[in-house]
Amino acid sequence: MKNNKIKDNTLKRIVSLILPYRIHLVFSLVFAAAYVALSLLAPIISGWAVDEMVGQGAVDFNAVLKFAVMYGLVVVFASLFQWIMTHLTNIISYRTVQKLRKDLFSKITDLSVGFIDSHPHGDLISRVITDVEQLSDGLLMGFSQLFTGLLTIVATIGFMFSINIGITFIVVVFTPISLFVASFIAKNTYSMFKKQSEIRGKMTALIEESVGGAKTVKMFGKADDFSEKIETVGEDLRACGVRALFFSSITNPATRFVNNAVYAAVGILGAFSAINGNITVGQLSCFLTYANQYTKPFNEISGVIAEFVGAKASAARIFEILDEKSVESSVSGEKLPEKGGRIEFSDVSFSYSPDKPLIENFSLSVPDGKMIAIVGPTGCGKTTLINLLMRFYDVSDGALNLNGVPVKSLDLDAHRRCFGMVLQDTWLKNGTVAENIAYGRTDVSREQIVAAAVKAHADSFISGLEHGYDTVITEDGGNLSQGQKQLLCISRVMLSLPPMLILDEATSSIDTMTELRIRRAFDAMTEGRTSFVVAHRLSTITKADLILVMRDGKIIEKGTHSELLSNGGFYKDLYESQFETE
Repeated sequence: MKNNKIKDNTLKRIVSLILPYRIHLVFSLVFAAAYVALSLLAPIISGWAVDEMVGQGAVDFNAVLKFAVMYGLVVVFASLFQWIMTHLTNIISYRTVQKLRKDLFSKITDLSVGFIDSHPHGDLISRVITDVEQLSDGLLMGFSQLFTGLLTIVATIGFMFSINIGITFIVVVFTPISLFVASFIAKNTYSMFKKQSEIRGKMTALIEESVGGAKTVKMFGKADDFSEKIETVGEDLRACGVRALFFSSITNPATRFVNNAVYAAVGILGAFSAINGNITVGQLSCFLTYANQYTKPFNEISGVIAEFVGAKASAARIFEILDEKSVESSVSGEKLPEKGGRIEFSDVSFSYSPDKPLIENFSLSVPDGKMIAIVGPTGCGKTTLINLLMRFYDVSDGALNLNGVPVKSLDLDAHRRCFGMVLQDTWLKNGTVAENIAYGRTDVSREQIVAAAVKAHADSFISGLEHGYDTVITEDGGNLSQGQKQLLCISRVMLSLPPMLILDEATSSIDTMTELRIRRAFDAMTEGRTSFVVAHRLSTITKADLILVMRDGKIIEKGTHSELLSNGGFYKDLYESQFETE
């Protein structure tokens, strides 16, 4: 029952996507009706011509020529109306899919990082590309053939009744059999196509993971393992696809068998009626054409069913994403800081999984313009605090305030623009070096970009590239070293100069001499700005205004570098362990 409701709701939502193009839809229906009317007029004209040729030596050539011209004009205009109808339905389908893909991508960008982290990236990509494409194919076939098919069926019945009621009644009686066959198969293939879309998403995710981590996979010799996984998923996809396509492919032959039986019955009964003088030979010819036209839409519609069922299953996966709750963002009217900022954690609790508590009753007040260093063993919650600061995740309990204002009441984009981040994991887009440094900025000159690179000590290696700042780098900076990529990310922050800074192992991939120079640049940049520094090398945070020592999601020690060393606690052990030699 629940699945039926979901499927019905999916169909309603697909229809709602088309409603903005109702004018195109109306005109499409008008031209479809005109096309069907002319298509049904052609057999009548053909029948008239046949009646003028019955009997040896009794052919009225003038009448036949007149009907031939009429027939030709009807065919030409029917083809024109069919082309216009198809063009209009294509506009509806492509524009609908274009808007759907745009809405889907915008929705994904509005979702929390937690949602993105908890779903395979390849599966999300599959929904945006493959599932939307599947929906597009279903809509295209559905519009162009359902319109003409249904109109042809209704109109043909009317024309056949006008010729002979008895024979028409036989045709109509057999119709439900064809409909039952198509409907039964469609219901049983929906779940198969939905499962096929899900497995396809898994395969996309697996391939994306393999390609994204190709170097690591090769280094550990795990290429064969990925091949086995892809082979397993591929086998599941093959088995599911074979079942889905088998059941959907028997729809057309099954309905065609029923329709051919109907055509044969009409031919036999019509022949006896013509012999008995109840209908003319021309009317019999016209009736046989109508019987074929009447059954043809059922064959076409049954062929569409497989595409439509697949499109419906894909639409359900798309709507699952669109129905997800976006990160809340509002505008309080509060003026955000231009430099510095006061951060307050008040009894904050957070966990990635409800059954695994991480941060509990965490409180911290960070004064305006101070440098806060966060240290501790792996998994203690350092990066989690950064995620909460940036609202990549929202606190489960308690409050997080910026300048005394709850961050949830601030515009999300404006809040994030208050922070500049340099992470250990770098990210660069496919574009020029200059475009990557100016990422997120549209109002900067080339001189400002170069000045930022000079401050980050990246200008020397950039100038050595083939095209300097106009050198195009591949996706994620694949043709640069890790240290060079990190220098570009530092240059990006140097250019933006946000009110607050987050440095998470920002110089981990840079040589010692360059790191010393960059640390001096950071010292100048962080002056007067509230900054958070996550560090494993404790020698880099000795000048911090406050050092937080975390373990198991709690602050166990805090103070300056000299204070913590004099206390002789956990921090001292961490600091001294980095200078021990075997």
